Amino acid sequence: MAQYLAAKAYHPDALLFFRMGDFYELFFEDAEKAAAALGITLTRRGQHQGDPIPMAGVPWRQSEGYIAKAIRAGFTVAVCDQIEDPAEAKKRGSKSIVRRAVTRVITPGTLTEDGLLEAGSANLLAAAAIDGAEAALAAADVSTGSVFVRAVPLAGLADALGAIGPAEVLVSDAAYDRLPTQTAPVTPRPQIKADPRAAERRIAALYGVAGSASFGEFSRVELSALGLLLDYVELTQAGAAPRLEPPRRMGALSEMAIDPATRAALEIDRSQRGGREGSLLHALDRTLTAPGARLLAERIARPSLDRAEIGARLDAIAWLLEAPAALQGLKAALKGAPDMARAVTRLALGRGGPRDLASLAEGLRRATACCGLIAADAPEALRAAAARLAFGPTDPLGQLQAELAAALSADLPLLARDGGFIAAGFDPALDAARALRDDSRAVVAGLQARYADETGQPIKIRHNAVLGYHLEATTKQAEALQRDARFIHRQTTANAMRFTTVELADLDARISRAGEEALAREMALFSGFVAQVEGLSSALRAAADGQAALDVATASAGWALETDAVRPEIDDSGAFLLEAGRHPVVEAALRKTAAGFVPNNARLDADGLSGPRLLLVTGPNMAGKSTYLRQIAVLAIMAQAGFYVPARRLRMGLADRVFSRVGASDDLARGRSTFMTEMVETAAILHQAGPRALVILDEIGRGTATFDGLAIAWATSEHLHDVNRCRAVFATHYHELTGLSDRLSACANASLRAKEWRGDLVFLHEVAPGAADRSYGVQVARLAGLPRAAVERAKAVLARLEAGGRGRGLSAADALPLFDAAPPADHGALMEALGGLDPDTMSPREALEALYRLKALIS
Repeated sequence: MAQYLAAKAYHPDALLFFRMGDFYELFFEDAEKAAAALGITLTRRGQHQGDPIPMAGVPWRQSEGYIAKAIRAGFTVAVCDQIEDPAEAKKRGSKSIVRRAVTRVITPGTLTEDGLLEAGSANLLAAAAIDGAEAALAAADVSTGSVFVRAVPLAGLADALGAIGPAEVLVSDAAYDRLPTQTAPVTPRPQIKADPRAAERRIAALYGVAGSASFGEFSRVELSALGLLLDYVELTQAGAAPRLEPPRRMGALSEMAIDPATRAALEIDRSQRGGREGSLLHALDRTLTAPGARLLAERIARPSLDRAEIGARLDAIAWLLEAPAALQGLKAALKGAPDMARAVTRLALGRGGPRDLASLAEGLRRATACCGLIAADAPEALRAAAARLAFGPTDPLGQLQAELAAALSADLPLLARDGGFIAAGFDPALDAARALRDDSRAVVAGLQARYADETGQPIKIRHNAVLGYHLEATTKQAEALQRDARFIHRQTTANAMRFTTVELADLDARISRAGEEALAREMALFSGFVAQVEGLSSALRAAADGQAALDVATASAGWALETDAVRPEIDDSGAFLLEAGRHPVVEAALRKTAAGFVPNNARLDADGLSGPRLLLVTGPNMAGKSTYLRQIAVLAIMAQAGFYVPARRLRMGLADRVFSRVGASDDLARGRSTFMTEMVETAAILHQAGPRALVILDEIGRGTATFDGLAIAWATSEHLHDVNRCRAVFATHYHELTGLSDRLSACANASLRAKEWRGDLVFLHEVAPGAADRSYGVQVARLAGLPRAAVERAKAVLARLEAGGRGRGLSAADALPLFDAAPPADHGALMEALGGLDPDTMSPREALEALYRLKALIS
């Protein structure tokens, strides 16, 4: 307990998993928290300061699953391991306690084990530094070793964090209140950890260089972010030097900006239900490897602003579509390829095992197969990816692959210390030790047979950790052994007696030495391979990156082929010209039904030349307005991420930002109603959208009174057209806004078509020029199941409102009509007829006739 309390004092806020033999134990308040969160038994044992000690434990070999559950529950876990062998502790005295120390602190952003990570998603630890109006963001994926940093304006920090989706965010305690609201856990750190000079020293020590200038020119705020990041990684690795690549400095304007609200509304990487299924990423993902899945997610999350980069990605897809043999060959070579990047990191951190070595051997074998499929006429992007995978048999990577393939056995244990992972015939010294061990075991069987013959008793030779090899006999058999001086009594149990002999004790010692020598030799070979991997870590990570790039190109080509997608045309104009476009997520969902997706066109132009700058979309609820809006934004994101798009044609000028204000949501934690949230997001768009932005708005102003909402929607439309001058699509039920097309030079109307057929409303899902004449809201209410009486009343009220002029478009804001309230229905005659009835005196015939009269009055 003294050991435990000493370790806990250094990690008061973490659950301390304290290794005791085959279990990790938790004590005191940690045990109570873990029992509730992990579903494990809470017990009590011993006493501390007069009170029983709460205690809970999990098996050491199954601890990964429990740790993962604790991390998902929001806990930090400190792992306190035994750092010496129990036999070494006994040398200090029979009651000496095995030395223990915290070997790792596990947080959401510092996971490395496969069992704790999502294979197809990056697990980024981010650090945000803020200095006045400037900010910087540094991020690392500890599981792969990648590190990058970028400077951003403070106003753009939320967008930058949203683009990478970190698992954990670090910030100095001095800047904590200025950090944008995060869904990921936020860990405050002392301000001294963000000191740029301390960061310089940390970079120099970690990478063995003179200073950060070896990797580029970093600003003070960028160094602060790096300092926070690197210090925390070292802390969580319990002093072990983290295996991280040199930091890459990224430009501030290299990616399309997408704010968190837009990411959520467009369901880019997560659906609104919170899962991956139903998102754009899920619809597009045809990758075959975990690194490929992570790279695809990165491209979708951070679309490019570099036309050359976008073109290179599209060229790769085009070449693969024209080379079906290469496409199929790459699919076969990549399918099931292991995650080399994470295997390298685990081995470098001392958490890897034989299976990680096998992953590298298999990954390098598949890399060779991929290289042979990229022809000389392939575009630069594919040739560059293949070059990272290229190596000959005499190159270091080739030698490592050949050695690992020869060294590793077919059946590999999870941990190196379990032994048995080196194949027979690879190492003569190991084979000799194994032969001695295995031959000695054969001698045990012979010795058992000889003792049985000599004594005439069917005695058995057993083994356990305490006695080693020993003879075990029943009480009756033991009588014969006790009369023979060769057999030395060792132990008596309830059912048997145990003996040894000088000969058996000598054999036991030789077997133990042989087994220890064999395991020691295997561990030495394992350490040698790990050292080779560390020396080649940069080349191995480059090979993993090359494999990921080929996987994404192959997956993108496969998706384009599957969905009949086309290459987008990207230029520097202000246009967005879409022919027969389709929403990839909705279309994928409709494939499971008999319905098909109805494609639609869109014409926008910030310059007002080839289309309107502002498109006002009207039409019934459920006709597809929101899908149409989202489709435009989603296809722009896909195009700039370097994907083919589901359409007949798309030509678009680069969009530097995409904004979306759709759907109804509140933010109660920050004291914002649904309407306030809508207005905050609208305000952000009107303040930030420039001429190269793409904006979609759905039903602005509907969360307040009719005239207030209409006035806000009117002013927002004019501001987008006259001030922001960006490409914008605005869906609305305020038909009065359609009159803006007569006043604004680059504004046009479009509508979603619907028809009434025999009393039913039929949605055509077709976008046509011009304004809708009505919204069919009452018909939609009937389809939704409103009571018939409420629907009939709504029809009557609607008729009165329309008679007052509500359906006409307006030419000026001051022409807004006032609506008269619909008068209540006249039920006088009906009430008079009912009052004249006396059910107690009526015959059945009279009652039926009265019912018919009442029915006639209602009609």
